[in-house]
Amino acid sequence: MLIPRQYPKYFLLSLLLVTGCLFTGRVAAQNELQYVGELGISIGGAHYFGDLNTRGALNALKPSIGVYYRKYMNDYVGVRAHARFMQLGYSDAYNKNEFERRRNLSFNTNVFELALQGDFNFFRFEPGSQFYRFSPYLTGGASIFHFNPYAYLDGVKYYLQPQRTEGQGTALYPDRKPYSLVSYAFLIGGGFKYNISRKVNIGLEALYRFTRTDYLDDVSTTYAGIAAFPPLPNGKSTVAGLLQDRSYVTGDPLGVPGRQRGNSRDKDQFVTIELTLSILFTSYNCKF
Repeated sequence: MLIPRQYPKYFLLSLLLVTGCLFTGRVAAQNELQYVGELGISIGGAHYFGDLNTRGALNALKPSIGVYYRKYMNDYVGVRAHARFMQLGYSDAYNKNEFERRRNLSFNTNVFELALQGDFNFFRFEPGSQFYRFSPYLTGGASIFHFNPYAYLDGVKYYLQPQRTEGQGTALYPDRKPYSLVSYAFLIGGGFKYNISRKVNIGLEALYRFTRTDYLDDVSTTYAGIAAFPPLPNGKSTVAGLLQDRSYVTGDPLGVPGRQRGNSRDKDQFVTIELTLSILFTSYNCKF
């Protein structure tokens, strides 16, 4: 039989146990699983619009692949860093306009891009939720990219910027400077994303670039004329002389000095259409 003075010891032990349980429950309530960001890949196609594709045709889609990290600010807003490798290219052979077909210019280029974007969800997007796992979104931002257009002549690949095909830096055109192979662009686009599990999102995105260069395709102003490209000692045309005006393949040469070769009023543009797949990152944060 217990004596009365032993009761406080058991009462104190019980109080400690109850307090511990309450404290544990409170900590569990205060800590909430949150999605902080996602690491993903994008894969799809890229297409160019510019002096060789003036009608906005989508008939020369080339591959695009990227990797990105998106930081969640809340259920509606995210900030993303996205690195991409793309290929762009076009040919006058695709054009229906007679002058453009006769011009017979073409190019390809690899593009390396680093973009910073802000994403805004139309709907509340909460991965892991039964009701908030899908949303269309808008995205916008800016990017810096490197390009280097090239073309083939008799099966040999030549980079076009060193050829100075519009007379850049020649004695006849000292005011025309060689263009930079690094430029930037303003981005705008949108897409859809869907959370398929607590750890994975999928999506589809279209992103349009308004670039600040008119030389993605190495075409911008007027023909410099063959006089800007002196022949070789044996009298044959140089590579630059042959690449600056390739209309000799389709008939009489068009490259009269001052004749329009491109449209310098408008900058070149390009778009990507990509599928996205991402892995989600979570953390436990104190709610109160």
